[in-house]
Amino acid sequence: MSKKYKILIINGPNLRYLGKREPEIYGNKKMQDVVLDMGEYLKKDIIERVDIDLFQSNHEGEIIDRLERAWLDKIDGIVINAGAYTHTSLAIRDCIAWIKIPCVEVHISNLWAREEEIRHQSMLSPKCIGVVSGFGVFSYVLAILALVEYLDNLK
Repeated sequence: MSKKYKILIINGPNLRYLGKREPEIYGNKKMQDVVLDMGEYLKKDIIERVDIDLFQSNHEGEIIDRLERAWLDKIDGIVINAGAYTHTSLAIRDCIAWIKIPCVEVHISNLWAREEEIRHQSMLSPKCIGVVSGFGVFSYVLAILALVEYLDNLK
């Protein structure tokens, strides 16, 4: 029997109102809809192997506190969309580095197609196992698939 993984999805600032906020960039789906859709998109043998916990905060310190708690709780993997903190937060980067939980950085929009130059850089990417960007909320599904594949292949 394959291992069941505890996966934490962390959303940073301004992501609480997905589906309402700038739908031309972020789409019309709420995060709760995305989790429900995962059952549709992920093969049955994958969706039954993951327990997903959602967390959202507009505050950098709360995100760091939740990352540290993930370490204490022995979470297997993290999918993180740190929002604007992606481009500025050494503190979140440092926390991801020391907790050593496999982490996939995810973005709904294609960061490199965004107008603002600062959005083309990520402080977090060097400490993550990979980045999924630009596929709308489907980016979360792709990130979970990649994370499960990575975890399955750990020795």
